[in-house]
Amino acid sequence: MPDPLLEHLAGMAVFARVVELRGFSAAARSLGVTKSAVSKRVARLEATLGAQLLRRTTRSVSVTDSGRALYERAAAAVALCRDASGAIAELAERPGGLLRVTAPVTFGRLQIAPLLPRFLAEYPGVQLQLVLLDREVDLVQEGFDIGVRFSRTLPPDVVARPLAPLAHVLCAAPGMFKRGASPRLPADLAGVECLRYGDGEANSLWRLDGPAGTAGVRVSGRLQANNSDVLRQAAIDGLGVALLPRFVVDADLAAGRLKPVLRGWTPRAPFGSSVYAVWAPGRHMPPKMRVFIDCLVERLGRQ
Repeated sequence: MPDPLLEHLAGMAVFARVVELRGFSAAARSLGVTKSAVSKRVARLEATLGAQLLRRTTRSVSVTDSGRALYERAAAAVALCRDASGAIAELAERPGGLLRVTAPVTFGRLQIAPLLPRFLAEYPGVQLQLVLLDREVDLVQEGFDIGVRFSRTLPPDVVARPLAPLAHVLCAAPGMFKRGASPRLPADLAGVECLRYGDGEANSLWRLDGPAGTAGVRVSGRLQANNSDVLRQAAIDGLGVALLPRFVVDADLAAGRLKPVLRGWTPRAPFGSSVYAVWAPGRHMPPKMRVFIDCLVERLGRQ
């Protein structure tokens, strides 16, 4: 059933066009409808208001006093609707509004924070809230537009875009093996202190690909942490061998604070081999989300 208010507004818009163009035929042409449709719409408006708005003759149309009073208000209402439609259309095309993003702590510090000055300067209409959490987040329940995740499998209730591969490296402080031989095979890791991510045994099995195929070794050590920054610093301090994303330790490897362990073997990423941007499914992605994800892809693609 048609909304009476919307019908009333539509009738006023048609009536205003008749007054402005001084005739039903001209109004019909500008609106892309038939002359009879315009006439019926105005007649319904007159019946609803209980007043004659236009005087019709075979040669001309003139406005009554009631019609003139209505036109002044109807024209203002139509202009307001057009302004509102224009504002919505502009927002639909131009990035703007509040954007809430969540990401793992270390990834946010090292990968997202450096792109913020350029992003905020390029899109002044966007207000950004960046929340860094080392746990899986329910985007809808917690009100986030975008989440960054490392994962082998993604839940079916999100849309995902790969951002970049997530390469890992085994590393340790240069002085860690001065008193003994550095590990030469994955099995050797079972006899040294290893720094494990998480708070249980789930990440104690490390898998590596090498010349002889894939090898798995169950590692142990006195330190576990659920944050890559903590494990990185522990490795620099000589507390053990760490399995970390390359982006976390690239600068340390280049500066000599850490060195690779088991060269020739490639560790498998414990949480998947890619970084993803995820968001709740919907019919249309707002520009603010699209440009932020594009910025992430551009930054990670340069590395």
